[in-house]
Amino acid sequence: MHRLAISRRLPTVLSTFKPTPCARFVSHSLPNAPLELDPDLRSLLQDGEITLVKHKQNLDSRPPPRELEELLELKEYVTLSPPVVNELEDDDSFTAFERKSPAAAFGSDSIGQVVLPEELQESIRVLIFESDKLQLRGDAKRLFEEEQDGHGWDHEFSGKYRSRTQRDKRGVRDGTAFASVALPAHYSAITSVLSHLKHRLGKQWHVSRVFDWGAGAGSGLWASLHAFQKLTQEPSDNEDVSAANTTVTSYMGFEKRDGLTSIAKRLIENANFTEALPAKWFRGWPVDHEIAAQASGESLALSAFALSSLLTEVARKKLLKEIWDSGAETIVLIDHGTTAGFESIARAREDLLKMGRRELEDDEQETLSTSPRGAHVVAPCPHDGNCPLFRPDSPTKLICFFEQRLQSPTFTRLTRHSRHNFEDIGYSYVAIRRGPRPAASEQKVGRVGQVGRRALARELEKKGPPRELSLHEGEKELRLAPTHDAEDTAPALRALEQEEDVSERLRAEAYHWPRLVFPPLKKGGHIIIDSCTPEGHIMRLTVPRSQGKQEFYDARKSSWGDIFPHPPKNRPQVRVLGSRPGKDGASPIIKGQDIGKRKLRRKDADKTSYEKLGATIKNVQEGMKRKDLRRYAKRKQDKEFLEHDID
Repeated sequence: MHRLAISRRLPTVLSTFKPTPCARFVSHSLPNAPLELDPDLRSLLQDGEITLVKHKQNLDSRPPPRELEELLELKEYVTLSPPVVNELEDDDSFTAFERKSPAAAFGSDSIGQVVLPEELQESIRVLIFESDKLQLRGDAKRLFEEEQDGHGWDHEFSGKYRSRTQRDKRGVRDGTAFASVALPAHYSAITSVLSHLKHRLGKQWHVSRVFDWGAGAGSGLWASLHAFQKLTQEPSDNEDVSAANTTVTSYMGFEKRDGLTSIAKRLIENANFTEALPAKWFRGWPVDHEIAAQASGESLALSAFALSSLLTEVARKKLLKEIWDSGAETIVLIDHGTTAGFESIARAREDLLKMGRRELEDDEQETLSTSPRGAHVVAPCPHDGNCPLFRPDSPTKLICFFEQRLQSPTFTRLTRHSRHNFEDIGYSYVAIRRGPRPAASEQKVGRVGQVGRRALARELEKKGPPRELSLHEGEKELRLAPTHDAEDTAPALRALEQEEDVSERLRAEAYHWPRLVFPPLKKGGHIIIDSCTPEGHIMRLTVPRSQGKQEFYDARKSSWGDIFPHPPKNRPQVRVLGSRPGKDGASPIIKGQDIGKRKLRRKDADKTSYEKLGATIKNVQEGMKRKDLRRYAKRKQDKEFLEHDID
């Protein structure tokens, strides 16, 4: 490397060397004497100079670039045609929703992320702008921040005050904090439930009257206005949703907290609607008002995040009685995704179904009432029996709840000082409708998607087209039957055809599909699903890869809260919650601890401390001392026994 560097530098130095004037004067213009170089160095310099000269000659002799000429002769022999693409094998041509079967796509249709409409966000911004920001931050921390449990912020609002003076002083302030922190979360949960009901009940389900118990600051009002839009303007995006385009013509909210009611009215005023919204608020159920007579099939009774806030069982039953007597055809109850919220929803579900059964047994009401009699659960339960997860005597506290992601507005993040722009809202709910449950359909449709069509097409390609085989025996020719008849492939070909609109038939079938109440356990060769089944049990369904490509794909793409249409290949396992031993002769806990394979949250678990660690070490040392003393006593006793024998 050093010789090569010298060879590249010395020719340039020697060529640029010029004798100074002083040298010319001394040498009298005579040429300088040649340098006496080592023969090896001289040959090295010559080799380097020759290499540089050749490289320069190659650069100079390179021909100039020229443009490519079009070969017209190839057009006579080459015919350009678009490539033939097999639609059944091109995975990129189908979306994940199209690869699913129509039944699985129907069961997994949900809202990915709820975004508050701009008109509601602007109304809350105006409300916050008119308030004190530091005071708003303090009120929000006082009401919604969980300091003891350390789980951040919740959305439960009790609204309890020590006196009437304190209520008048803090009512509006607490309502503003509620609108900035809790209202977006409540809005997202109610919107998720109403959207699911619209999908399950179809376009024939119209809502024009809404009764809202525990209206709060208007989360149920805004969610119902945005959920039920007129069909003349079908919203394709959340920005197109407008409260002025709603089908709701009457809204009645029942709220005893005056601070939240005043905030709800101010939010409507800040929106500046061209037409006044048909909204009225009451402190309690108006007994003199003939609401039941005016209610029809287009009425909705809603109670969101109110049941768990009631202190007594009497108040809860009174609320449920008012909801049932309202005459609304559809009843929706929503509460927090906690143990208290789930138990409130489970008890209310049992009470409402009992009211429906009593209505069927009452002969006098049959002649007076024109609305459907009885009641059934639309969602999330696929049955009308007792909830398999609601066992008050069970030590394993598993609850049925779901989550909805919310894109947190800017004012919510600023109030909470949060860095995350999203939040997962947990909620438990039940949707009950008057009338009997639709019967199960024997014929199943929509079980084949693009994955199943592609697998079936490959099987047909392996068989090949139908053909006849011939055998030559001398002059005779024997013709054999075709390898497979066209009639045998007719069902397969019909399965490949695009099915017509089967949404109405799927809606009737979906009443009897199991629902995933826990996240599925996805393994390499099988999928484990813990679901609530029409039999009224929590069953573990196992979908192996060998069951079929379409079934396995639908199971692998399923998620928490979906309804699954495919029956399992193997017999499902019934999961039962254990009971506390010693109560009514109950046996010890054997089953149920692994339902969903969820770890129990131990909030009250003791943390490791130096005192506990010191006590543990001390107990160990004392145990070792006692063990040594017992060992010493035994040795001494053996020694005395031996000495006695010797004597």
